[in-house]
Amino acid sequence: MKNILKSIGAVVAGFLSVAVLSVVTDMILEAVGIFPPPSEAGLFVTWMLVLAFLYRSAYAVVGGYITARIAPNLPMRHVAVLGVLGTLGGIAGVVAGWDLSPHWYPIALAVTAFALVWYGGTLAAPKRK
Repeated sequence: MKNILKSIGAVVAGFLSVAVLSVVTDMILEAVGIFPPPSEAGLFVTWMLVLAFLYRSAYAVVGGYITARIAPNLPMRHVAVLGVLGTLGGIAGVVAGWDLSPHWYPIALAVTAFALVWYGGTLAAPKRK
């Protein structure tokens, strides 16, 4: 039971790291005036979406790294679970946000989620030996 809780914790920690880092970065970019406030239209600007995609991609790698580092065993299996959850979340984002931004953006997030998380896990795996 203890290992199951540690496994769940490793995946949750990776997921939360991606989510929290993304939201905090959004808030900072809005606060300094780089991104418009959520109440204003404007996130359809391509360079803003590219910027958001880039930092969210980096955070997905971080999430995979964190999950692999703290998994109690079989780190890449935990990373795979996180990757599947990220992909499913990305697909949900495509469906829910179809009319909120250009279609390439949520599709790119969904398509790259697993690979980016996996890459993060591979960066951590050698350090566990």
